[in-house]
Amino acid sequence: MNLLNLLKIALKALNNNKLRCFLTMLGIIIGVASVITMLAIGQGSKNSIKEQISEMGSNMIMIHPGHMQRGGVRQSSDDMRSLEVADYEALATLPGVAAISPSVNSGGQLVNGNNNYPSTIYGITPDYLDIRKLKVKDGAMFSDHDIKSAAKVCVLGKTVVDNLFPNGDDPVGRVIRFGKIPLTVIGVLESKGTNSMGMDQDDVVLAPYTTVMKRILAIDYIQGIFASAVDEEQTDQTIDAITSMLRERHKIKPDAEDDFDIRSQQELSEMMNSTSDMMTVLLACIAGISLLVGGIGIMNIMYVSVTERTREIGLRMSIGARGIDILSQFLIEAVIISVSGGVIGIILGCLASWLVNLLAHWPVFIQAYSVVLSFAVCTITGVFFGWYPAKKAANLDPIEAIRYE
Repeated sequence: MNLLNLLKIALKALNNNKLRCFLTMLGIIIGVASVITMLAIGQGSKNSIKEQISEMGSNMIMIHPGHMQRGGVRQSSDDMRSLEVADYEALATLPGVAAISPSVNSGGQLVNGNNNYPSTIYGITPDYLDIRKLKVKDGAMFSDHDIKSAAKVCVLGKTVVDNLFPNGDDPVGRVIRFGKIPLTVIGVLESKGTNSMGMDQDDVVLAPYTTVMKRILAIDYIQGIFASAVDEEQTDQTIDAITSMLRERHKIKPDAEDDFDIRSQQELSEMMNSTSDMMTVLLACIAGISLLVGGIGIMNIMYVSVTERTREIGLRMSIGARGIDILSQFLIEAVIISVSGGVIGIILGCLASWLVNLLAHWPVFIQAYSVVLSFAVCTITGVFFGWYPAKKAANLDPIEAIRYE
């Protein structure tokens, strides 16, 4: 019997049991749609993290005071004063460092007339803009002269501007207060929105680091250093050079631990990608259970179909149908169910991913491999779970099958 006739017989058999056929397909549909949607969400999150990290500067290096043990007591990095302005000035001479800025910060209340807003002021240098990929939209950035004189000037992020100047007034040239310190607004940053961790990147006030150190915090040390390597490929080499210089400057013995901590965007990216990949695999495994359940459903229905059509199988075999013909017929039915369910599942998976992006505003990215993999799995599932019932049908004794009640 040729393949076309077997296909017609299989389609007719499925058409006689439309509801049962659809319910069998439902497990495959849900499984494929779930796998595609979950992988799209996972990959979308991964791509979003990469974009956010790239926007922050893929070659950025962050240096902070490290944990140290003194007198048997391990001190918090917040209590450490191991970084000095002289360290920043020395690191600026390294050939692998493209830009560098010290960092000090303080939280407090910003006031403009009757409007006030809690935020954080960061003491930095103009290089900080290049390191963090920030741009001044209106006004200008403070100068080296402002740093030397600890000038009372600042640059505001959009969130701060919206809260301090709700009427849309131009903030450039206006004087605001941070606590009791008056600061003249000389510029406004371009909006960057929230990052992948949900932090508002526009909720920021930038000022000369000397101003924050002397006029606000009254300290003579810095809380951190931000730097960027010449290019991403040289980040590790630059980190090694920074580590060597700081250990030498801080007179740290070879067997002693560092009194500083260095992190790079590459390290952060790898950590976030590892977490994202683990969550994606977990979600895909959970969704894949639906495919397994769908395959068991196909096997169950094919068993029922073989039992119901035992007499038909016996009659067909008695008039010359071979075992391979019976096997092919039931296998074709199983494959039709699984492939049809797979196609519908792919369409629903793409639609569900689009709805997640539209309604929940989650980043999604449908990869071709997830569609091909889901379709291949559902096809293999149909063949695998349909083969045993089909084999059972092909091995029936024609005489016994005709006598079956």
